[in-house]
Amino acid sequence: MELTPNNIVLVSAALLLLSVFAGRTGSRYGLPTLVLFLGVGMLAGVDGFGIRFDSAEVTQFIGMVSLSIILFSGGADTKLRDIRPVLGPGLMLATVGVLITTLVTGTFIYYLFHLFAPAYAFGWIESMLIAAIMSSTDSASVFSILGSARTGLKENLRQTLELESGSNDPVAYLLVIMLIGLTGVDGSAISLGDVVLSSSVMLVVQLALGALGGLLMGWIAAWLVRRLKSDNEFMYPVLMIACVFFSFSLTELVGGNSYLSVYVSGLVIGNSKLPMKRTITTFFGGFTWLVQIIMFLTLGLLVNPSELVDVAVPGVALGLFMILVARPVAVFASLLPFRKFSLRARIYISWVGLRGAVPIIFATYALISPTVEHAGFMFNIVFFITLLSLLIQGTTVTSMARWLKLCLPVRESAFTGVELPEDISATMTECEVTPDMLYDGETMRSLSLAPKTLVIMIKRRDGAYVVPRGDTRLRVGDKLLLLAEDPIPQPQKPR
Repeated sequence: MELTPNNIVLVSAALLLLSVFAGRTGSRYGLPTLVLFLGVGMLAGVDGFGIRFDSAEVTQFIGMVSLSIILFSGGADTKLRDIRPVLGPGLMLATVGVLITTLVTGTFIYYLFHLFAPAYAFGWIESMLIAAIMSSTDSASVFSILGSARTGLKENLRQTLELESGSNDPVAYLLVIMLIGLTGVDGSAISLGDVVLSSSVMLVVQLALGALGGLLMGWIAAWLVRRLKSDNEFMYPVLMIACVFFSFSLTELVGGNSYLSVYVSGLVIGNSKLPMKRTITTFFGGFTWLVQIIMFLTLGLLVNPSELVDVAVPGVALGLFMILVARPVAVFASLLPFRKFSLRARIYISWVGLRGAVPIIFATYALISPTVEHAGFMFNIVFFITLLSLLIQGTTVTSMARWLKLCLPVRESAFTGVELPEDISATMTECEVTPDMLYDGETMRSLSLAPKTLVIMIKRRDGAYVVPRGDTRLRVGDKLLLLAEDPIPQPQKPR
């Protein structure tokens, strides 16, 4: 079935609805939601329901826009106080880790295909190109799977993994673009030294301009939000979307890395005091899921499942090599200077090297390049390895943490959605009523509280919410929502 203006809205609605229900069903059985979105796209394609879609250019554009939103949202949800302790290891994994992954995997690809698939015996540049395409962990997959897992992680592992996945795309992108450019160059006309020098300079310039552009655009966006003063709260997310795309496009115009720019912009926004911040955060939460679904559906439509059979054997070999060898080598080498991580933590970081949308989108750059031979085969093998990674690693994120004894219990809030505006200088926290707290009586007026502290809501054990008064009776196990001008100590038994 060809997509036309007459049926594109109906098809889009059907695919989105199917994706939502597939994601809901899959979460019950521990399947990564993003795999199911890919599966829906593949099911709707030529080998399934017959939707014919083969535009790598459109896929690349959708991926670019979607990644901008995903990276910005990921940055906005990251608190600097959380990533500051892991800034060094996170950036090492995002830079040195990507380079080591590319070198180790590229060498394996070169010998793998020369020995077992001579028809696709890639040269060194093509081997390194495939490796570079798959060298970065995927922010969409990591943010989604770690966000869905209702468990905490010891040793700041969550912050490390999210920082790595949110900031390693720029290095992988530069490697991909550089290696695609080298595929059209006579190898005898250039030397290894020239390649290393030019790529190093390009890497430093793009990362520096990307970080600077992100800081500048984030600051401008925060300044604009504070001065908008609109009566319509929904204008604030619209303004933020405009700032995201300005950050992406203007940074690229001056030669910086646009993916790093939007991530840094998100960090600046997420750590700034802004009006209507809850509205912005809520909007981007839903919007991020929408673009993720659209992106994975599009990627699923682009591939023909029947063609994946041809890459199954080398795909399994290469995928397992990346999971069991290349990723651990890169992680252990990158984290050598950082002794605070235990052996179990390093093993876990090695395991959660999830591949996702980013490698597939990077593969479209090779697909539309006239100088890359066997680009279709490259795209299929990247897609196959992404599926393999999500199915093997994505389904075991939580179980591996439990096996390595790295899990932390997560205390779920009894008052979800209750937040204070950031311009109010007060502290809000929760506590559970214990027998000691009822020592002087069971009513609210008998409760011993710190100065300038109020109980603003009570949640009973049966789930009912109560607005407290002086004569309200408290019961052991009730949850109290406390508000105070200063940090709140827990109510204590009076002396």
